[in-house]
Amino acid sequence: MQIATLTCLVLAVGLTADPAADKRFEQLGQRYIEQFPALGPVGATVLGDHRYDSQLDQVSPEARSKALEFYRGVLAELEKIDRQSLSRAHQVDRELLELSLRGDIWRIETLQEWAWNPLNYTELTGGAVYGLMARDFAPLPKRLLHVADRLEQFPRLLDQVRKTLVPKRVPPVHAETAVRQNRGVLSILENMVEPHLGLLDTAGQTRLRAALTTAREAVETHQKWLEGTLKPAAAGNFRIGKELFDQKLPFTLQTPLTRQQVRDRAESELTRVRAEMYEVAKAVYRKQHPYTVFPEQPTREFQQAIIRAGLERACKDLPPADRILEKANESLAETAAFIRDKRLMTLPDDPLEIIVMPEFQRGVSVAYCDAPGALDKGQKTFYAVAPLPADWNPGQVESFLREYNIRSLHNLTVHEAMPGHYVQLVLSNRYPSTLRAVLASGTFIEGWGCYAEQMMANAGYFHDDPLMVLVQRKWYLRAIANSILDQAIHVDGMERDEAMRLMIEDTFQEEREAAGKWIRAQLTSTQLSTYFVGVQEHLDLRQEAEQKWAASFTPLKYHDQVVSFGSPPVRFVRALMFDLPIPRISQ
Repeated sequence: MQIATLTCLVLAVGLTADPAADKRFEQLGQRYIEQFPALGPVGATVLGDHRYDSQLDQVSPEARSKALEFYRGVLAELEKIDRQSLSRAHQVDRELLELSLRGDIWRIETLQEWAWNPLNYTELTGGAVYGLMARDFAPLPKRLLHVADRLEQFPRLLDQVRKTLVPKRVPPVHAETAVRQNRGVLSILENMVEPHLGLLDTAGQTRLRAALTTAREAVETHQKWLEGTLKPAAAGNFRIGKELFDQKLPFTLQTPLTRQQVRDRAESELTRVRAEMYEVAKAVYRKQHPYTVFPEQPTREFQQAIIRAGLERACKDLPPADRILEKANESLAETAAFIRDKRLMTLPDDPLEIIVMPEFQRGVSVAYCDAPGALDKGQKTFYAVAPLPADWNPGQVESFLREYNIRSLHNLTVHEAMPGHYVQLVLSNRYPSTLRAVLASGTFIEGWGCYAEQMMANAGYFHDDPLMVLVQRKWYLRAIANSILDQAIHVDGMERDEAMRLMIEDTFQEEREAAGKWIRAQLTSTQLSTYFVGVQEHLDLRQEAEQKWAASFTPLKYHDQVVSFGSPPVRFVRALMFDLPIPRISQ
């Protein structure tokens, strides 16, 4: 991937910005930020806009028409502003806004997930409550009353959902997952709302209890519909197909890379990284068995055996099953100390807390970084870690601990927190453009987390241990496999057995990890490509900076500068860092 090569037009560098044009764009951007949250009150709460905390989204043809009218109106105004008359910073934000608007219109008119993806709505009901309860942005009694406001609207919302979904267009895997997820909101009510009822006065308690009953009945009514009507009739294809995938990919990746270009580089990297892992594992094996004779041209089977032998050694270093959270805390302190000692980048002091993952969010990943919304200033970041399920048998426990051994837990902390998502998002959100924060690039963010893993391993984190390098490269293979699976499943028709072989044999994932990814790849499209494309762009950018800055390059200088521009696509960071033309990706 050559970042310098663009298949799109670029804006000229060095032109003087027109203050009047800059002002027009600033006013339009401010109107967008002021008005678009009203289209989705639940999302607005998560974003940090609390004007709509008492409201619940509308799911109807009228609501979609209203959204389209808004997006088209802003886009029409945006197109009247000459790009070349804007300052460079505003050129970037203008590109992000145009791409976002075009993507929103395309999703409603063409992709039409509103008609066939019931998971959007299970996330909506859960988020409606969780977004109000997770952070202390307002006194708890006030937030509890807003929970009551939203719970009272559950019957209306879920009735609209049933009228909107078209069963014959819903893929069976989506229907089955919705059946499992629908009641998840009830655990939020039980664990996050009911324990605080005593904080309300008598009238407030009476109202909230009634709202809880109303919501539970609405959820159970919806459950019966999901099980009795939607699931039996679900007949859609979970593969979105070549045409939709190729249209969706640029909106997700925010890059001109084609599907084939992503695939070619992923397959090339798969071969290269496996060869690198073989060399690392060979050195580990030779240290333990010094008289081993290694062939000059190892077969794939021999390479596989040596890599597995190295990973097996790492898999034996397991955390205690009841001390996962404690070990995560230890890794957080160790990663921070290493970064400061090596002067890798400046670390923020914003609040960060490691928490036990809320029950309703378990089952998808072992951990996540829950950063505050772009408009929620000063709120805490959560690094959530899932405990082992109490009903797991010894074999399941061992399988989990092997996948998330001590070195994997450290790598997880690097990705999610230090210097991954927590550090990057805190520092990026200090950039003064609120619009850029709202339109942050998921490819930049996920790519940074994967880049942080490689950077730390290459810098010698975990006592210069080669097994740490081996484990990190295994994680990198996950990102590579993700991007291959993404398009192979949705475009090429890859079946489960082939996908499992890629994950278990080619990229050394445990069976349970691979099985979960197969489900995720069916339920989503294009998002799994963000990790690999993002890390490739970050690695290319660093290589270019090392070449251009030469003797003046330092990790501290480079990393601090990369995250100083917010979280736009990497190609924009490149243009701003090196004073190059601002790319046109909106076309």
